[in-house]
Amino acid sequence: MHVAVDAFAARGYHNASLAEIASRAGITQAGVLHYFRSKALLLTSVLELRDRSGIEQTGAERPTGLEFLRHLVATARDNAEREGVVRLYAVLSAESVTDDHPAQTYFRDRYVGLRAFVADALVEACGLGEGDAVRARDAANAVIGVMDGLQVQWLLSPGQVDMAASTELVIDAVLAALRPGA
Repeated sequence: MHVAVDAFAARGYHNASLAEIASRAGITQAGVLHYFRSKALLLTSVLELRDRSGIEQTGAERPTGLEFLRHLVATARDNAEREGVVRLYAVLSAESVTDDHPAQTYFRDRYVGLRAFVADALVEACGLGEGDAVRARDAANAVIGVMDGLQVQWLLSPGQVDMAASTELVIDAVLAALRPGA
């Protein structure tokens, strides 16, 4: 699986071959297919591994409200130590917008869920009412967009981008803009 992570992160889904992954893992292509049945299933397993490692870091309970927003900053900080995982996410999420990509549903569902988590956290942290749901969702989109964009910038120029500091700055600005009376 870790060889597949590296291959997909470096070359994307379409350019990484099962033969290459098998060779680097020290097994045959038939051996890879014995465990994963298809390249698409291997990709799905790689993405699930990525998610499991993130869940293990947060523990069984997902934080809520301001604590969840601070968790996003901590995640950005942790990601600066996990270039392979960040590269995998950046490459595959961008590639997933192409027709019939096997990870398209995964990323679509992931963004739906993440958008809801961030919007709920913003509503709780700012004490917003039901009438502010659209505004909170728009703000969640902005936070997620910034975090994803920072990952790409960091991959291209790691010494020039502090993902955690930039994420914290944006979250603080969004909180200030959403708080009643702002």
